[in-house]
Amino acid sequence: MMSKKEDQSREQVIMISLEDLVPENHLVRALDKAIDYSFIYDLVKDRYSEDTGRPSLDPVILIKIPMIQILFGIKSMRQTIKEIEVNMAYRWFLGLSPFDPVPHFGTFSKNYTRRFKEENSETPDLFAQIFHHILMECMNRGLVDSTNIFVDATHIKAHANRHKSTKATIEKQVLYYEEQLKKEINQDRANHNKKPLKDKDDDDEGGAATGSAEKTVTQSTTDPESGLFHKGEHKEVFAYASQTACDRHGWILGYTVHPGNDHDSKTFIDLYQILTKFNPKQIIADAGYKTPAIAKLLLDDQINPIFPYTRPMTKKGYFKKNQYEYNETQDYYLCPAHQILPYSTTNRDGYREYKSSGAICKTCPHLSKCTNSKNSVKVITRHIWQDYLDRCEDLRHTQLSKVLYPQRKETIERCFGSAKENHGLRYTNMVGKARMNMKVGLTFACMNLKKLAMMSMRGGRSNPRKTIESRNFLENFLHMLKATLSVRKMVALSTV
Repeated sequence: MMSKKEDQSREQVIMISLEDLVPENHLVRALDKAIDYSFIYDLVKDRYSEDTGRPSLDPVILIKIPMIQILFGIKSMRQTIKEIEVNMAYRWFLGLSPFDPVPHFGTFSKNYTRRFKEENSETPDLFAQIFHHILMECMNRGLVDSTNIFVDATHIKAHANRHKSTKATIEKQVLYYEEQLKKEINQDRANHNKKPLKDKDDDDEGGAATGSAEKTVTQSTTDPESGLFHKGEHKEVFAYASQTACDRHGWILGYTVHPGNDHDSKTFIDLYQILTKFNPKQIIADAGYKTPAIAKLLLDDQINPIFPYTRPMTKKGYFKKNQYEYNETQDYYLCPAHQILPYSTTNRDGYREYKSSGAICKTCPHLSKCTNSKNSVKVITRHIWQDYLDRCEDLRHTQLSKVLYPQRKETIERCFGSAKENHGLRYTNMVGKARMNMKVGLTFACMNLKKLAMMSMRGGRSNPRKTIESRNFLENFLHMLKATLSVRKMVALSTV
């Protein structure tokens, strides 16, 4: 029998509490129980006046609103406010009654500009502190295992049109190992009876500089702090890059934000200075981090780098580099035709050059597979820190490496996939690196919080499995981050 429902229920007056309208298994209940949000008051108390001005909006509500946007994948703050107006679960999470007015969608932006934005670059921003407070909660419950840390970077499309750009001249990035490399290059040249290299800004007459500390890049006129990223073979977009680290359970341990055109190996040092507090035994990263400088940095700190296999970058039809045998005791290369390539020099980039004899090579039957140089001289380069990469290759063949490296797809790559598909990190409508730091930090804080809440809701274990000493972790981390920012500021000033 067909039934017909009357519309009189719309006008009924019902005595009901907001508590009854939120299902017991709703995510907001788990989020509310996961942590105590009152810690936000301590973080923002210095940003408010105690006795001047009108009463402000509760700062906890102000932070929870963008949390709702990120946790539930809402595209904009305007849409988030519309959802809060009609969603009783969101109101319950914010502590608003069904009749309380919802803040204007521009309220958070204005508070960010006037209160939460850090004018001092040496001070960690509010959202970085929120991220590390939530991370410390996870650590205190023994959920984080920092023995093996997985590192990677992902690109986030910037709020900038590719066609609105200009050519700009900027200063080249100062490499963190530049001074150490220069010292070891000159030492290596001295060991081979070579003169030390002159500085790039020196010349014979003491006049104009021979080297340049500047480069020309394509810069967005909408967001100059973003970088032009080559996505695939043909597509180019302005983007930001987020260097991120997580443990084997998917807990995000740290992050940094950089322009999208900065290479991973050059920006790794900022993230690494954060990860040293976790005392990792292994760091697992992809081929973008497989450089002599990073290998040396990790091995000198007693950390095992786990890198993938990288095939020789040789043109088709030519001998591969591994077909030339290196004699370590006498420092020369032996070519496939059993001719010696002796040491020639050490260049500015830290590579030793080994050159063959053009007179001998001209008559060699393998010349076409060896080199196409006009003088028939074959040049092979070897970095002065190549021994560190050789040790990484030895580690790659161990059983530990074969077990750990495939876990990247289940850990760091899964974090990126979840962040982009479910939490709005595929692109951003924020402009500027400072706002991007806020967005990335709050997104990763929400991901850790959601993971913690879901684990609590399912009755996950809270007893320590591997406890990390974390009573003063947040204080130590913030102190270290301030020191890092100070060093970066000094490096920037030294290049001016």
